Amino acid sequence: MERFCDLHTHSVYSDGTYTPAQLLAEAQQRNLSAIALTDHNTVAGLPDFLAAAEKYSVEAVPGVEFSTDYNGTELHILALYLKPEYFPQVMDLMHQYHLRKDQSNIDLVNALNKAGYDISYEKIKSATPEGQVNRALIAAELMHRGYVESVQDAFGKLLSPKHGYYTPPARPTPKEMLGTIRDLGAVSVLAHPYLNLKQEQLRAFLEQAAHWGLQGMEVHYSTYDDATTAAAMEMADTFSLLHSGGSDFHGENKPDIQLGVGRGGLRIPAALAEGLKRGL
Repeated sequence: MERFCDLHTHSVYSDGTYTPAQLLAEAQQRNLSAIALTDHNTVAGLPDFLAAAEKYSVEAVPGVEFSTDYNGTELHILALYLKPEYFPQVMDLMHQYHLRKDQSNIDLVNALNKAGYDISYEKIKSATPEGQVNRALIAAELMHRGYVESVQDAFGKLLSPKHGYYTPPARPTPKEMLGTIRDLGAVSVLAHPYLNLKQEQLRAFLEQAAHWGLQGMEVHYSTYDDATTAAAMEMADTFSLLHSGGSDFHGENKPDIQLGVGRGGLRIPAALAEGLKRGL
């Protein structure tokens, strides 16, 4: 029987609603062979993730999703198969970024408050184990307060920089981050490329990123239809990139996305995890 995996998920340590242990339990129930925990710009949940994995037959892949700035466009790059001895280095690396992001979030909530959206930054921050807040958590609070219908609706109406409430914090460039991931001995994977780039923009980026050391790209993703998946595969092959895939599971913060299967049709072959591991 063919096995499947999920190499892009989030826990309560960033903007998901499942603990690392709950992610593993759900992965086992869904008969996944491997699952990667890739919280945003933090490895705080990975020790719990690896410890809980001893109780399950699912391979636990330690990872992190880094935010980068590519000519004014936010691109996310995963570092997969990160070794535990490098966790403290990642935390040190991201410390200044978290300070900048925290101030950016405070400014965002203050701007929303002035516009009549009654939400509390302290309440949002206190609900996360490490106090790491991003816009998805702010979006979830807006949804729970009834101001928007969904997290996606919040981004579409309020939380994009074009609406004037949000000013992004300074982020590293993809070139800088790819060098860091290489130094950490992890495998670099461009996350959900078609969420932020059109086909020709992606091609232009990959022409550079391949020289910067990018190793893989998500070709399977929850929101991709068959045509997008085929285009992603062809693009990855053009630049000799390893194939990867993930649901980008966030639990109740993205209730339409389920672990391993996305919106129902996602299937990520377990062989992709083995291919990425060989990329080490």
